[in-house]
Amino acid sequence: MNLPNSLTVLRIFFVPLLVVVLLTRQPNWNFWGLPFHFEVWGVLILLVAAATDAADGYIARKRREITTLGILLDPVADKLLIIAAFIPLVEMHLVQAWMVVIIVGREFIVMGLREIASVEGLVIPANALGKTKMILQVMAGCTIIFTANHPALKNVGRVLLWLVVLSAVASAIHYFQMFWSQINFRFQERRRRSVLLVEAKDKPQDVLSR
Repeated sequence: MNLPNSLTVLRIFFVPLLVVVLLTRQPNWNFWGLPFHFEVWGVLILLVAAATDAADGYIARKRREITTLGILLDPVADKLLIIAAFIPLVEMHLVQAWMVVIIVGREFIVMGLREIASVEGLVIPANALGKTKMILQVMAGCTIIFTANHPALKNVGRVLLWLVVLSAVASAIHYFQMFWSQINFRFQERRRRSVLLVEAKDKPQDVLSR
């Protein structure tokens, strides 16, 4: 359990905390006359969790502390965070359910494709489109959480949410294309090997028959 993995576990810990803050709409405190309502705490939790996502990967690469545990936990923590950020917003009537279905569905589709690829010994690397999607998700989530008590931000939140949906669809298509190209290449490679193996078995018989 190194520092990068500890940050990943911390991000998972933030998931139920974020859900509780958003659904209970608590706490609502005042510090020296400044209001710190639940939306402020929700945004802070989401931003800190997103910061751990960026930090754990950077530290792991810099210190060369990439572990199997980190590889397994990191994508799970990311997906749990996105689910915790957007599903409560549906309950709060701040986001339409079908948009969240697309956003969350994309996460499970990519996870499924990666699992199938890993069984075949293949790796589908992260790309710029996926990272852009994550940044847009955090920005949209923070903005929409603020709209709970600041309706003036609704239009900004709506635009960011549409960008998230479009980037999620584009990212899912791109991941599927990469998955299909690698799987198809592996299939063609296996087919060539099987043909060569059959030909190698037939050659001695041809020689004996002559």
